[in-house]
Amino acid sequence: MAITTTYLEMHTHSRRDVPAPRDGLAIVHARRPTIKYYRFLYDAVGSDWDWTSRKKLSDEELARIIHDPLDEIHVLTVDGVPAGFAELDRRVAGEIELKQFGLVPEFLGQGLGKYFLKWTIDKAFSYAPTRFWLHTCTADHPAALPNYLAAGFVVYNTEVR
Repeated sequence: MAITTTYLEMHTHSRRDVPAPRDGLAIVHARRPTIKYYRFLYDAVGSDWDWTSRKKLSDEELARIIHDPLDEIHVLTVDGVPAGFAELDRRVAGEIELKQFGLVPEFLGQGLGKYFLKWTIDKAFSYAPTRFWLHTCTADHPAALPNYLAAGFVVYNTEVR
């Protein structure tokens, strides 16, 4: 089966307003998360969408990335329960990659994705990058690409494998 990967970017803050869809939301910066916690988040969010890139890394390789102070993991919680996470990779000067972004399946369809993506964009642009970018593919949640486009990202490349 052919998979299409879409690369998107944003050069200026979109300034879109997305109110919190409910009470009980908090976003926590997980500084130097344990490998087990990161893998829990990664699997909880990505297992239905065939996320595999971080599964291929040894614990040591993964720790080198997620324990770098320029790699940030932000966890969306709903009433104290992890509902999703965003990983901002700031290791390349002047740009930020949204390396991982998604919600745990039980929290889909509640407007949390739009809200959390807006928060993530705000956080990324608080560092004043010249470029904020990501990629998604047809194996991801069907709402991923439309959500990124609605948030102000624009497509700059596509690849079919």
